[in-house]
Amino acid sequence: MTARVLVVDDVDANVKLLEARLTAEYFEVRTARSGAEALQICTRDGTDVVLLDVMMPGMDGFEVCRRLKAEPRTQHIPVIIVTALDQPADRVKGLEAGADDFLTKPVDDLALVTRVKNLARLKLLTDEMLMRASTEEQMGFAAAMNARIEQAGRDGHIMLVEDRERSAERIVQALGEEQHVERESDPARALLLLPEGNFDLMIVSLNLEHADGLRLCSQVRSLDRTRHLPIMIIVEPGEEARLLRGLDMGINDYIVRPVDPNELLARVRTQIKRKRYTDHLRTRLEETVEMAILDPLTALHNRRYMTSHLKTLFEESAQRGKPLSVLVLDIDHFKAINDEHGHDAGDTVLREFATRLRRNIRGIDLACRLGGEEFVVVMPDTDLGKAYLVGERLRQCIAAAPFHAGERIGSLKVTASVGVAALEFPDDTPEMILKRADQALYCAKRDGRNRVVADAA
Repeated sequence: MTARVLVVDDVDANVKLLEARLTAEYFEVRTARSGAEALQICTRDGTDVVLLDVMMPGMDGFEVCRRLKAEPRTQHIPVIIVTALDQPADRVKGLEAGADDFLTKPVDDLALVTRVKNLARLKLLTDEMLMRASTEEQMGFAAAMNARIEQAGRDGHIMLVEDRERSAERIVQALGEEQHVERESDPARALLLLPEGNFDLMIVSLNLEHADGLRLCSQVRSLDRTRHLPIMIIVEPGEEARLLRGLDMGINDYIVRPVDPNELLARVRTQIKRKRYTDHLRTRLEETVEMAILDPLTALHNRRYMTSHLKTLFEESAQRGKPLSVLVLDIDHFKAINDEHGHDAGDTVLREFATRLRRNIRGIDLACRLGGEEFVVVMPDTDLGKAYLVGERLRQCIAAAPFHAGERIGSLKVTASVGVAALEFPDDTPEMILKRADQALYCAKRDGRNRVVADAA
């Protein structure tokens, strides 16, 4: 993947080595020889990931990290601390400074690429979240969005699959203060629990005593309900071949035994953040799609969607020689309802009308609000005669019971007129069928309303 990586180190040999490794993976690499230069680049230019050496003169990596995380313009840039210091205290210090990940010199190529890719993807998702927050700032959502981003990696729901008691206890203890961990020793049971548990992350030991951890990961990736669940594996030193197989099948991250609690905590936070950002964006995408195709008042499909879908159904029916019918319905005297009782009452009538419409058609039928008080029902595999009967059933359903328009107004008697047309001629088009149904509706209105008229073409 393409991402902009800033390598910060005062030793030329270290900088050139990291630059060569990352460039070979098609990352766009920039370099800085001091903390001050790194801060300038991050503030001035776009950066997706910072690889930050700890031991630098003047301003060490911990201080640079603290300053990056304290500045609103740079606080969302992921930082990987790269150090020759492998003491737990240094990792704690890095976490307290805001580091997102750790690498220890000499840097392993696989670890380098995996960590940078993970955090670059996370930065991409964060940028998308912040862009949405900035567009919604006038509505007061931006502050809440930033608060959610700050806390997104905590309070996660984690499934740990580990059948060695002492190892499991250490992992639960390392994560327990800020994450909720469920431990399962049986992979088969874990596979049953995962789809229903609303988990944010699965951690799997590759060295299960009675099962294959990679097989479990493969099964999780193959299920629809767990396909997007982040997976972290715990590997023994020297298991590069199995690790590569895991990464090929879609493992998100790994950690090597003996497990450092601070490193584990940092990696878990990153994966949970990424999962929650992805879920949020997926939900927003679904909402955006719904807004594009649904009428906001009635939750029926809108005219735009109806036009597109009717064309598809028409083409399928014409090719297969199957019938296709269209109903156009109009609420009688709807303007009088608005004029006498107000638009709130009119909106209530429209919503109830849509509900009755939905309840009295099949799942394969398409109900749409064409606009105002006019509705359309498209019915595949339905000839004109059957469509007329459906129209009559709908008319009776509308007229049979009054519409409740609120406590102040009470009940209103509502009726509807219906026009029916069908695919009948070789040169028919969707527009022609709709026009004939609309003409039939005009006849129903002209002849007294509260009736169904079929196209007589």
